[in-house]
Amino acid sequence: MLAALIQQSCIPSVDENRQRLAASIRDVAARGAQLVVLQELHNTLYFCQTENVDCFDLAESIPGPSTSYYSALARECNVVLVTSLFERRAPGLYHNTAVVFERDGSIAGIHRKMHIPDDPAYYEKFYFTPGDLGFRPIETSVGKLGVQVCWDQWYPEGARLMALAGADILIYPTAIGYESSDTPEEQARQRQAWQLVQRGHAVANGLPVIAVNRVGHEPDPSGQTRGIQFWGTSFVCGPQGELLAEASQTEAENLIVDIDLRRSEQVRRWWPFLRDRRIDAYQDLTRRFRD
Repeated sequence: MLAALIQQSCIPSVDENRQRLAASIRDVAARGAQLVVLQELHNTLYFCQTENVDCFDLAESIPGPSTSYYSALARECNVVLVTSLFERRAPGLYHNTAVVFERDGSIAGIHRKMHIPDDPAYYEKFYFTPGDLGFRPIETSVGKLGVQVCWDQWYPEGARLMALAGADILIYPTAIGYESSDTPEEQARQRQAWQLVQRGHAVANGLPVIAVNRVGHEPDPSGQTRGIQFWGTSFVCGPQGELLAEASQTEAENLIVDIDLRRSEQVRRWWPFLRDRRIDAYQDLTRRFRD
């Protein structure tokens, strides 16, 4: 399967962000991409740097204007398209939601972000209600997509549950970067840990992983921090954690990667982690902490 990762910077104009994405989707489709994955909250700047009730005006219903827009693109380009939208589910109820479109433009399924961070410059709990759909792969013509969103990518439980439900690949639209006051050494540790934990999910589950991050600097509207420098480094790894492709840390980029989904079967025969799981001994994983 030819998969495309679209890593871009964002600007205040929603229309221009969508137009730039459309150009990139058409570009990778013309080069043979069958699956196209976009970054987290790609329509807008990363508004969660501050707590501002006016930002709720950015949210849309699903289906709504953006789903119509990306549905038409998926149909025009004949691709399975993974998008990431700010969902207005009801007045006062909002989610960070990945929407997957089939080649014919229909909505194949959605994933509402399950793990919601609340850290300086990442005030997502102010905006997003935790997802209530669990960890279920989305059936598409290119396979069962185990789609999660950003902070979900740090949790092995979500990756495992997607694998146990038959996912063929793990996919993570992302928006993550540095606070510019961190030392270069600390910045490198953070970025490497981000990639390493997801490569670990690939190994532990015998599945390829796609992670698509945004890039560029976005200022903090409040001026309380120096803003976020998104670290890019979108990547694809195979079922043994092997890097298949990696994007720039600083530049917008369209990557196309050939992923052999059949390889997972062989890797799982060599490393039968699912066979050897002690499902009789894991009950305490549902507890907050073991005293």
